[in-house]
Order: sequence, then C-alpha cells, then structure tokens
Amino acid sequence: MATTWSVTIDCARPGRLAEFWALALGYVERPAPSGFGSWEEWFSHHGILEEEWDEGAYLTDPDGLGPQLSFLRVPESKVVKNRLHLDVQVGGGRETPWEVRWPRVVDAVERLTAAGATVVGEQTLQGRPDHMVMADPEGNEFCLV
Repeated sequence: MATTWSVTIDCARPGRLAEFWALALGYVERPAPSGFGSWEEWFSHHGILEEEWDEGAYLTDPDGLGPQLSFLRVPESKVVKNRLHLDVQVGGGRETPWEVRWPRVVDAVERLTAAGATVVGEQTLQGRPDHMVMADPEGNEFCLV
C-alpha cells in the first residue's frame, strides 16, 4: 500500500501563490476539516490567532488523484535554484505527439505568464522545442511538458 503524501512550498505570500498554482494545475482550495464550516472556524477552535490565519494556504486535486499542496509563509526569500521541481504535463507529456503537445504548452505559457509566471528558457530535443522552464511568481522553477 502506498503512503499518502503532499507537497509543501515555502513562500512569502501563501494565498497569492496558491491562486497561481490552482490555475496552473486545475486544483481547488482544500475544504476545511470535517466538522468545520470554514478554515476560520477550525483556526478559532484550535486557538490560532487571527493575525496568523494567512500564514498558509491549501489546495487539493478536485478529482482526488494528485497530492495535496500546502503553501506556508516563511521569513526568508528564495536564494538558490530549486533542487526539486514540478513537471506540469499541460501538453499531455512526451507520449503525446509533438504536433498536439507543443501548441498546448505554448497556450499554457501564455496563460501562466499572464498570471505572474516568467519564462526561464525553452529546452529543445532533436532540433525542436521540447519543454519550457518557467518560474512561478516567487521564483520557484517548474517545467511545462
């Protein structure tokens, strides 16, 4: 049996970064824990001070297939290249024919740059574009494949 896991991203603005990744991945805000009508109700119940309520944001795959994502506020900024990054298969992945996959990647680049991402570079394979290296609004790198 596989172990359930999630991804946690340290950041300066959890709500803003969660909005970006919800758009990028098609995720939604994670519902409040069972028995609570909202996250604010859960925070209050557990004695979390109101000024700390925006210290994190949480996303989930609406189909329940992908890992959950947490975005947690940290005081320090990103200073080095990621040692781990996401490959977002917006084109269907490399098993999808290039003629179908690449226009999907280009569309996603336009959509995500409009949402605050930046293009780091285009990578080629066998003389044609293969994937785009991007950075989210806080500089975390990811690839569109």
